[in-house]
Amino acid sequence: MAESSLNSSVDQTYTEIVVVRHGETSWNAERKIQGHIDVELNDAGRQQAVRVAERLSKEPRISYVYSSDLKRAFETAQIIAAKCGNLEVITDPDLRERHLGDMQGLVYQEASKAFLSNRTDVDIPGGGESLDKLYDRCTSALQRIGDKHKGERVVVVTHGGAVRSYTALGVIRSLYERARPKARKVDKILNTSVNVFRLFDGDKWRIHVWGDVTHLDQTGFLKSGFGGDRTSG
Repeated sequence: MAESSLNSSVDQTYTEIVVVRHGETSWNAERKIQGHIDVELNDAGRQQAVRVAERLSKEPRISYVYSSDLKRAFETAQIIAAKCGNLEVITDPDLRERHLGDMQGLVYQEASKAFLSNRTDVDIPGGGESLDKLYDRCTSALQRIGDKHKGERVVVVTHGGAVRSYTALGVIRSLYERARPKARKVDKILNTSVNVFRLFDGDKWRIHVWGDVTHLDQTGFLKSGFGGDRTSG
């Protein structure tokens, strides 16, 4: 076991939550919109998950691993949990990607017009969620985790989403907006990117690390296009 994994360096005044986007799926590579459709990792995604797991196992100790209950996130979380002390993965459906209704299963070109609206209170036809519902669901889920694990370092594996017309459409983008409401909207969120949030008392959130994929630098994933922000989820 790596020496750095033996002790946690988290201050007792906050919870450190390492938010990780799941590894790549075949639908990511094909630019198909996933939403709540339960697509598993492809081989590249599993390799990415191993890389981020190896990285996290060498950093300060992880106490708990949470995940969306969708396969692409859960499998990524299982690989991380196994490397970080054989931890149990705790699933939370509130960490799921946005439900994109009738757009799920389409490629971006077929659904592009549906992403152009900046209205945040409109549900997507076919059982989809509004941006407001997504935001409330996933930010509340992270706040619950933060309240429960003060002074600990926790991993959360979830979904990146897609961006059109500078509108946040995914879980990690919504978390970013919660922490930095006045900041410019983020662009790409790469597969297995590491994003570290610190949650303090008084519902105060800070971003300590954003979009770190240095664990993929030597693997060829970035040069080959793997890890890209190719589609929702």
